[in-house]
Amino acid sequence: MTMIVFGGITLAALIFSFVKSTSRTGDSLKKALAMGKSMGPQIISVLLVISLLLALLDQELIQAVLGTDNELFNTSMGALIGSVTIIPGIIAFPLSKELLINGAGYMAVAAFITTLTMVGIATSPIERSSFGLKFTLYRNSASFVLAIIIALIMGVLL
Repeated sequence: MTMIVFGGITLAALIFSFVKSTSRTGDSLKKALAMGKSMGPQIISVLLVISLLLALLDQELIQAVLGTDNELFNTSMGALIGSVTIIPGIIAFPLSKELLINGAGYMAVAAFITTLTMVGIATSPIERSSFGLKFTLYRNSASFVLAIIIALIMGVLL
């Protein structure tokens, strides 16, 4: 149902844009198509990897690592996994929904998403070469602590 609503809104906006300026709308659609062609294979490959991971990880393992039995352990695991993983947000959010469906806890998923976007262990060598070791350590440490605080708040709210 949501897709139908968003599709209708998009179609209405596209028609409005065509009425307003046909040439600019056409140029925009050409650029969007070119971007879609260049990003398509990357998005499909990431979706395939995530699908494979979800197929290999059974529900019991997801519940053991990211479930709600031991909130401190599960939230810490979510934060650690997110800290070392490089996944674009556009893929991470659907993955998080699937993790929740398969038994992950809200705090663990919140820690995963927050550290995924804020902490960059895998990218720290690049950051260190640009900003220095001290800045990289402070930024990643502060981001990790804030991610845990955010996860705790989400656990209380949800």
